[in-house]
Amino acid sequence: MSSTEVLMALVRNTHERVVAAPTEVLGELLAGLGGDRDRLWPNPAWEPMRLDRPLAVGADGGHGPIRYHVVEYEPGRRARFAFRPESGFDGFHEFTVEALPDGGTVLRHHAEAVPLGPTRLVWPLVIRPLHDALVEDLLDNAEHAATGRRPDPRPRSPWVRLLRGASPPRVRARPVPEAARLARTAFEQEEASDAFSVDLRPGTSTDPQEWADAVFRDPPRWVLALLLLREALVGLVGIERAGRGAFDTIASRPGELLLGTDSGHLDFRVSVLAGEGEVTLTTVVRLHNRRGRLYWAVVRPLHPFVVRAMIRRAANRLAERAWAARSGSPTR
Repeated sequence: MSSTEVLMALVRNTHERVVAAPTEVLGELLAGLGGDRDRLWPNPAWEPMRLDRPLAVGADGGHGPIRYHVVEYEPGRRARFAFRPESGFDGFHEFTVEALPDGGTVLRHHAEAVPLGPTRLVWPLVIRPLHDALVEDLLDNAEHAATGRRPDPRPRSPWVRLLRGASPPRVRARPVPEAARLARTAFEQEEASDAFSVDLRPGTSTDPQEWADAVFRDPPRWVLALLLLREALVGLVGIERAGRGAFDTIASRPGELLLGTDSGHLDFRVSVLAGEGEVTLTTVVRLHNRRGRLYWAVVRPLHPFVVRAMIRRAANRLAERAWAARSGSPTR
């Protein structure tokens, strides 16, 4: 059950769920909130909630751009978080655990805050739909963790799906990692290299092969269109077509695998490195001749945009897949 009130500029938003489990069970779930073994937050479907220490007064953190710190905590009963100004709210949100006479428990999330500046417009259009979907997933998670029963899945609204697709995970350009040993030793000499990383959400696969399949076997449609156009055009200038084996795995070690192919104009390798909270794709290229240098001069400006888009899509797909397996919900 959920409700939202707007009193002048004040927003009050409440979600609650009756769970057929003792308060001690829900209190234990609450105590792990924001930690490494958090079983309450709906990971990995959403940006993880992170606190800088175990749940207690003074613990600081947030999820995504929403930042807050703990101002009140009653172990097993209640935790209140005050929003930081950079979040765009002046107020708080809190979780409460309330015992029922029949032995069940009400788990409630309540937010009460004044939106600041542009957030007054962003709240009803963007933040509230995402917030409502996140908290309902959290309550589903709590019910499953506490009782072992999965609530009936509720598909997300088209608007929420659109909003989530418009705010993909951040992909960072970075130096080639020292740990990407397969990439670093792929060629004795290389003419170009780059690397891009995305954070691993808790519960998402750390198998490099799964990431490689998600990145290269299911790219965004516009990337697939570019690849098909490339295949149609390169033969006209005497460059070999890549074919389906261009992204086959050619080497692997724990936490990393290497893909790539050799051609008359250039050789390339792509390393997929998973570990230490992130996944990194590293590309190294060896050019053979003038044709290869001309080809790379055309492709190189597009390369970062293509790689970023492929990693974002893979991160979203793998997170949704992991959430579906955890929650019993279909991929949404």
